[in-house]
Amino acid sequence: MEAVLAHLRDAIEGGAYAVGDRLPSEAELCRTLEVSRPVLREALRALQTMGLTVSRTGKGTFVVANAVENPTFGDYTASDLLEVRRHIEIPVAGYAAVRRTPENLDLLAHLLDRMERETDTTAWVAMDTLFHLAIAEAAQNPVFRRFLEEIRDALARQSAFLNELGGRREQSDREHRAILRALADGSEPDAVEAMSHHLDRVETTLTDIVRPQRADPATTGGTRT
Repeated sequence: MEAVLAHLRDAIEGGAYAVGDRLPSEAELCRTLEVSRPVLREALRALQTMGLTVSRTGKGTFVVANAVENPTFGDYTASDLLEVRRHIEIPVAGYAAVRRTPENLDLLAHLLDRMERETDTTAWVAMDTLFHLAIAEAAQNPVFRRFLEEIRDALARQSAFLNELGGRREQSDREHRAILRALADGSEPDAVEAMSHHLDRVETTLTDIVRPQRADPATTGGTRT
C-alpha cells in the first residue's frame, strides 16, 4: 500500500494529474499498478486523508490539491487536533499521576500489555484510543474524559494513519510504557514530560509523512570525485 500511495502521490505532486483531474478508475489502476483492489483502496483513502483527492460517489476520485498541507482526521485537521491535544493531554497526564487509583493503573497496564502483543492494526488502534481515554479517567475529572470522547474518532483515524504510513506502533508502545511508569511512580513532572515527548513524536511523524525527505540526485548516484 505504501508503494502504491507513493506512486500516486508522486504523480499528483509531479503534475501527471492536475488539480481537477479525475484519477483512472480503480480497475484501471489495479491493472496498471498490478495490485489488488483492497490495497488500492487503502492508498486512495490515504490520499484523501492527506487532502490531495476527494471521492465523489458514482463519479470517481478527483485531485483537489497538488501538495499535502494538513491531513484531516474526521472533522478535524491534524494541526488543530495536535494543538488541542497538547493543551489537554499534557496537563491531564500530570493530574493522573497524582490522582490515579490502583484500578486505573491496572487498566492501563492491561491495555498496554495487550497492545504490545497485538498484531492487528485495527485492534491496536482501538486500544490506543482506550489507553488515552483511561489516562483522562485517571485524572478524576469527568470533563477530561468527555472531551476526549468527543474527539475519539479523530484520534483513532490519526492513529491508524500514523501506523499505516509512519510505522509508529512499536515506538508508540515504548512511549506509552514511559507514560505508565510515570503514572505508577506518581510523578507529575515525569508524566508531563512523557506525554509531551509522545505528542512530539506524533508531530514529527506527521511532518515526515506530509513533507517526506526526497533523495538528492546529486548524492544518490554518479561517480564520486
